[in-house]
Amino acid sequence: MLTKIDLCSMALLKLGESPIQSLTDDSASAKLSRTLFDTVIDALITMHPWRFATSKIELVQNADGDFLIPSDVLRVLECDGRIIGNRVISDSDAVTIVVLRRTSPEDFPSYFVSLAVTRLAMEFCIPLMGDQTVFRMLVALYETELQTAKYLDSSTSTHPSISDFSLISTRF
Repeated sequence: MLTKIDLCSMALLKLGESPIQSLTDDSASAKLSRTLFDTVIDALITMHPWRFATSKIELVQNADGDFLIPSDVLRVLECDGRIIGNRVISDSDAVTIVVLRRTSPEDFPSYFVSLAVTRLAMEFCIPLMGDQTVFRMLVALYETELQTAKYLDSSTSTHPSISDFSLISTRF
């Protein structure tokens, strides 16, 4: 089970820095980790409809007649109503949304762990090292890992077979 500290430590090790023991330490590495981790990971999850972070939610109507989107939702992918702020407005009694949710590091698949570590190392590089060359190498690695992660994520589900399609049955 990976934690925030594990991911930040892996990113620091990628930079040649010492790992952190706690996010509350007074070191520059711990301060950067504490400040940047949630924002970086939320941005990574939001940028692509990752299967591990996707869920379908049935919203309950509140007293005002609209539906509140839960606070752990980072992005709404599909919605039966109109979204205004953190609410869904709909004429129906029930609304279902498909969303990207904030996900714990322990639930990240390995391809996303690698991507997150590289992205964190990118974010930590300039404040800790000030080295543009290392930063550029991390950017190139990140772009490669992003494409690989997107491919792996999109190829993990099975596609439904076409079982009853008249053109196929006519052919055979």
